[in-house]
Amino acid sequence: MELKRRPRRLRANETIRSMVRENHIRIENLIYPMFVMPGEKKKMEISSMPGVYNYSLDEFIVALHEVVELGVPAVLLFGIPESKDSVGSGAYHEHGIVQQAARLAKQHYPNLYVITDVCLCEYTDHGHCGLIENGQVLNDPTLDLLAKTALSQVRAGADMVAPSDMMDGRVAAIRELLDKEGFSHIPIMAYSAKFASGFYGPFREAAGSTPQFGDRRTYQMDSANGNEAMLETDLDIEEGADMIIVKPALSYGDIIYRTKEKYGVPLAAYNVSGEYAMVKAAAANGWIDEKRIVLEALLSMKRAGADLLITYHALDVARWLREER
Repeated sequence: MELKRRPRRLRANETIRSMVRENHIRIENLIYPMFVMPGEKKKMEISSMPGVYNYSLDEFIVALHEVVELGVPAVLLFGIPESKDSVGSGAYHEHGIVQQAARLAKQHYPNLYVITDVCLCEYTDHGHCGLIENGQVLNDPTLDLLAKTALSQVRAGADMVAPSDMMDGRVAAIRELLDKEGFSHIPIMAYSAKFASGFYGPFREAAGSTPQFGDRRTYQMDSANGNEAMLETDLDIEEGADMIIVKPALSYGDIIYRTKEKYGVPLAAYNVSGEYAMVKAAAANGWIDEKRIVLEALLSMKRAGADLLITYHALDVARWLREER
């Protein structure tokens, strides 16, 4: 039998494999999530996320040096406030922890792209992403506080805001206030397809944001629903979102693919804390090749349609890519 088509011809060695490779991870694709907290000279490793830390502001600036040296272009900031209250006032205070971090980052590294998470859960004493009344998370009253949070972060120097709360209408509320206050040039990267997921556990340790009652299933999406993710994305784009996040990433490649195919907008896949922790745990036990698994997982997100990769592996990935040059 004569075989006219032999795909293996283009797999013969690394040279030809690299020449015909369809998808690539580049350092320019990476966004590194970072956690900041009050205090001085504090660098506290998160037990469930080896290699990821909560930083006091002085240590945060030290850590940013490595981010910039490795060429990672952007960070996504989360804050742990000194105190919490029922209305999450630390989220939108002029001198809140994220606002301070954004100012310092732009002061020391003006070319670093600073993205700030817009949510209340890290700042509320009940751990939910909105105001509470009679045990219910209130949607519309929360919107004003989310918009105030975004505005305060932008005034502090944020280049982009990323609302993660999943309240209906929050993109529109943020866009309206930013435009009104002269910040129409600031883009919004919306957590549009954010699912109620078991993969978030380590993050809640890092941010101290575990709900004190109930869970977040009344506002984060059911993991069984794909069409709903398209509806959420459609609404956010209509309201003014410039970029879309799908979160989590590894188990939601179909959502990444559908979103990119349907809307064609810039899309970020959030390789979340639980995904990171599983890889780290398996690698620590010698069960997997960490580098190979991480790069394969991130490539799957790119192959599905992601343009950007929000990942706690960002610094390791940047080192590996630089070594290959």
